[in-house]
Amino acid sequence: MSRLLVALLWLIHWLPLSVQAPIGRGLGHLLYWLIAPRRKVALTNLRLCFPELSEGERVALAKEHFALAGRSMVERGIAWFASEERVRRLVRLDNEPMLRKLIEGGQPVILLAPHFLGLDLGGSRMAIAFDSVSIYARQSDPVIDHWLHHGRSRFGNQLLLARDESIRASIKAMKALRPFYYLPDMDHGPEESVFVPFFGVQAATLAALPRFAKLGGAVVVPCITRMLPRGEGYVVELGEPWQNFPGESVEGDARRMNAFLEDRIRTMPAQYYWVHRRFKTRPPGEPSVY
Repeated sequence: MSRLLVALLWLIHWLPLSVQAPIGRGLGHLLYWLIAPRRKVALTNLRLCFPELSEGERVALAKEHFALAGRSMVERGIAWFASEERVRRLVRLDNEPMLRKLIEGGQPVILLAPHFLGLDLGGSRMAIAFDSVSIYARQSDPVIDHWLHHGRSRFGNQLLLARDESIRASIKAMKALRPFYYLPDMDHGPEESVFVPFFGVQAATLAALPRFAKLGGAVVVPCITRMLPRGEGYVVELGEPWQNFPGESVEGDARRMNAFLEDRIRTMPAQYYWVHRRFKTRPPGEPSVY
């Protein structure tokens, strides 16, 4: 089945993005009804994060999220198979001179890349521009694992690290002036996490970002990938380096990261990865929200 999926993505990737987009949206609408557990997770997350919305508004937002998730699945074929020229044309990279100036000036950089749905194509575009380092989670399906690894490493000279070797190797790579493409906004359990608010709800938040920044002498540069409507492409938005980070406490740094993420999510709420159980780990004594 996974080989058939890869073959379909290869065939579809030849189509214009304006044709791929409605195919992906159709797949996403279908998955909304077929995958009830993930639909429940998304609706629960939206209820917790956007209590000001009506139930109907949250359902509409969840449906749009699944439609865009379907797009991201179908358009992943571009990340895996398209030429460098086509990826450059479809994915615009904003503020590249700023990042290049930091690196050429000898400044280690952490690219803060939250889980928006355009993440994979954003990563491909960054790989074309910079030899980077990132953490790779092995997939249970060997076929999918192969192609995900291929898609993330086929441009330039990318260094993909397993999670258990990430700290020392990542710091070494950053000090060698490879920007670190880092995704720290998932719930990985209570180990190395602190509980801080995310949309007003206590969330287990990885405390590794300030640790990496301190050990690597790195600045944090936001790296947000935005999907454009109607198959118009993607934009990778590089923000200005964070000042005074790390701060005085790990909890304060985690709050700052979550507050930044909330601000960006509000600009494109359907594009965040709501099917992840972001509030899976609860503070002691609190029941599961799922």
